[in-house]
Amino acid sequence: RLDAADLDARAEEVLRLVAAAREPGTAPAVDADAHHALAREVAARSAVLLKNEDAILPLAAGTRVAVVGDFARTPRYQGSGSSAVNPTRLDSVLDVIDGSGLELTTFAPGFRRDGTPDAALREEAVAAAQGADAVLLFLGLDEIAESEGLDRTTLALHPAQVEVLEAVAAVNPATVVVLAGGGAISTPWLGAARALVHGYLGGQAGAGGVLDVLTGAVNPSGRLAETLPVRLADTPTAASFPATGRTAVYREGLYVGYRYYTSADVPVAFPFGFGLSYTTFAHSDLVVDADAGAVGVTVTVTNTGPVAGADVVQVYVRRETPGVHRPDRTLAGFARVELDPGESRTVTVPLGDAAFRHWDVATGAWQVEQGAWSVLVGSHVDDLPLRATVELDGTVPPRTEDDLPEPYRTGRVHDVSDAQFAALLGRPVPTAAWSGVLGVNDPLSRLADARSPLARLAFRVLSWRRDAADRKGAPDLNVLFLLNMPFRAIGKMTGGMVDDAMVDGIVRIVNGHFFRGTGAVVRGFVRNRRADRRTARALRGDA
Repeated sequence: RLDAADLDARAEEVLRLVAAAREPGTAPAVDADAHHALAREVAARSAVLLKNEDAILPLAAGTRVAVVGDFARTPRYQGSGSSAVNPTRLDSVLDVIDGSGLELTTFAPGFRRDGTPDAALREEAVAAAQGADAVLLFLGLDEIAESEGLDRTTLALHPAQVEVLEAVAAVNPATVVVLAGGGAISTPWLGAARALVHGYLGGQAGAGGVLDVLTGAVNPSGRLAETLPVRLADTPTAASFPATGRTAVYREGLYVGYRYYTSADVPVAFPFGFGLSYTTFAHSDLVVDADAGAVGVTVTVTNTGPVAGADVVQVYVRRETPGVHRPDRTLAGFARVELDPGESRTVTVPLGDAAFRHWDVATGAWQVEQGAWSVLVGSHVDDLPLRATVELDGTVPPRTEDDLPEPYRTGRVHDVSDAQFAALLGRPVPTAAWSGVLGVNDPLSRLADARSPLARLAFRVLSWRRDAADRKGAPDLNVLFLLNMPFRAIGKMTGGMVDDAMVDGIVRIVNGHFFRGTGAVVRGFVRNRRADRRTARALRGDA
C-alpha cells in the first residue's frame, strides 16, 4: 500500500521526468533514413524463397518486367489492431522499382483486393504479361483476412487472384509470385508459378527488400517459421477452429505445427524451417559433446555454390528410449552463418536442458528424462542427414504413461474424441455451448441472447457496424474488440470510470433486471467518484 507521502513522491518523480522530456535537446536525434535502410535490410533477410524453377531468380539487370497485382501498388505491410504503427514513410514496389535495375514495362492491378471477380482487370493483366521478359505478380491476403478478434476460415487466396495467376502464366510462363500476408497460405496453384517468394508483412521498406531479393542484391536466407500445409483439412485443428462457442479447445496437445506433421507423417507443401538460396550449402563433421548436463553441437558448414550467401543450420532432438509422450522431433537450436563461395566454417550450437526437458506432473517441475537422445542436424525439419546419439543422466528416470489415449501416443490427433481429450486433461471437457444468464466472464457478443431488449438492440448495432466494415474490406477493430471482450473488461477499458460493482450492475440490466441493475450502477458510480476525489487529493498532498 502507498500512503500519501509515497504518492506525493511518485507524483513528483513523474512530473520531473515529463519536464525533462520536454526540455530542448534532451530527446535523442532520430535518423529516419538510416532506420528505413535498416527496415529494408530486415525485410530482405526475412523473405523466404520457396520455389526457383530453372533458376529464374535472381533477375538480371535490364530484365523487362510487367508488375501485376494490387499489392504492388498498395502494400500489405503490417498487421492491424495492436500491431499497427505509423511509419515514417511507406514504399510500394512501384515507388522503388526504378532503382532496382529492372525495366518496368507496365503495371496492371490484376484483381480487386476484396476478391470480387473482375474480368476486365484480369484481361488487362494478361495483356501486360505478354510484352515482358518476366512477370512479377504480387498476391496475398487482404486486410479482412487476418485480424485480432477473428479466426481465419481458410488458408486460400481469393479465387480471383488465382485466376489472374493462371491466366498470366498461360501467356508468360516466366511468372514470379510474391506473397504478402501474416501467416500460412495454401499453394495448390504452385505449378503455375516459376518462382515463389513469401515476403510476409515486410514493414515500411518491405517493397525494396523484396526487390533486393528478386534481383540478387540480397541472397535470400529466410526460413519458414511455420509449416505450409497442403490444405486446411490436413491441419490438426481443422475441425476445432474457428471456435465459435464458449471455449476454444486445443485438442492437439503437444502436437502443434511441425510437431504434428512430422509425428503423424502428414505430407506438407513446405516444411518448417524450409527456405532456398541462390547458392548451395553442405553440412559435415557433426560432433555432439555432453559435459555436465550441457550439450554442445558442432558442425562444419560449406558454401558449395557460386555466390556468397547465408545458411541457417538447424538442430533437432528426438528421445530414443521410452518415456513420456513427446513429438517425434523438436527444434533445439539453430545458427545463421554467412559464407563466401567455397568457404567453410565450424558452427557451434549450445543446447541447454530446455532442449530435452518436459513438464513433470509427478514433481510439478521441469525435468529431463534419463536415456538416449538423437541429435539431428540439417537444413529443415524434413532434411536432417547428420545424426548422433547422446546419453543423458537426466534429472528423473524414464516415466511411463500407461493410460495415455492412443492419439497422443502416435501424434495422430486430427480427430480426438471428447473422451480421449478428457483422459489427457484428467477432467471433463468444458462444454462449448452458451447457456444460462449472462455473467461478467461472457463476451459482449452474448448480448444477442440477452433478456433485455435494449441489450439486444446494442448487439444489433454492433453487428451492423461489423458487417458494414467487412463489406468494405477494412475490419472495424474497435467493434471486433467490443464483441469479443468480456463484460469484466469494461472497467479496464474505461480508465477507471467503471469499477467491478458497476459492471455487476450492467450485467443485471442485461439480464432483464433494469431497476436493480441501474441502482447498482448509480451506487457504484457515486462510490467510484468519491474514491477518485480522495486519490486526487492525496496526489496533491492535501489528504
